[in-house]
Amino acid sequence: MKKVYGSAAEALEGVLSDGMLIAAGGFGLCGIPELLLQAIKEAGTKDLTFASNNAGVDDFGIGILLQTKQVKKMISSYVGENKEFMRQYLGGELELEFNPQGTLAERMRAGGSGIPGFYTKTGVGTQIAEGKEVKNFDGEDYILERGIVADLSIVKAWKADDTGNLVFRKTARNFNPPAAMCGKVCIAEVEEIVPRGSLDPDTIHLPGIYVHRLIQGDHEKRIEQRTTRPQEEK
Repeated sequence: MKKVYGSAAEALEGVLSDGMLIAAGGFGLCGIPELLLQAIKEAGTKDLTFASNNAGVDDFGIGILLQTKQVKKMISSYVGENKEFMRQYLGGELELEFNPQGTLAERMRAGGSGIPGFYTKTGVGTQIAEGKEVKNFDGEDYILERGIVADLSIVKAWKADDTGNLVFRKTARNFNPPAAMCGKVCIAEVEEIVPRGSLDPDTIHLPGIYVHRLIQGDHEKRIEQRTTRPQEEK
């Protein structure tokens, strides 16, 4: 089965549809599948729901799809750093479902593991719990969270072989593995594709069974916030 495609547009061919749910990896500006997001923008697919920790910034990540009004709803944990997101949400143009970060990661992992739901104390007694089932275990309340099964997962990794085994680099190993797991179709973009058999099995973070399509490309190395102090005069 061929998994390696020549470009993001080729890898997305036949997969995109209006109104679909997409799980996207990344945390802040780290580990964002930027090439696939750009290809989705160029495809013009609209009314999208994204399950992602955050929405990038105004001109990067999912932020570029907010600019073109292709996103209908975000299932997210952190929505700062994005003025267009704030404008659309406060203006009633964008739906938002808040999830604590650990809950969102576990919802993705659960969906990818065939677990339809789980109970958690996180969010009990807050707005997060509104409309959700509450169950008492040993005198403590827990809320039911549903696993996420996405129509498509898009993730970014450091290395892969042609079977789709993925290795993530440092903090890019954040939401990418659970996001990859929960998609009916998973497409990964990587910095390097190495020969089959060259990856140490103990270093593989996500087995290729979860990955259906794969592309290699050049990626922008962004710094989310740079803080420095004035150089002292000698």
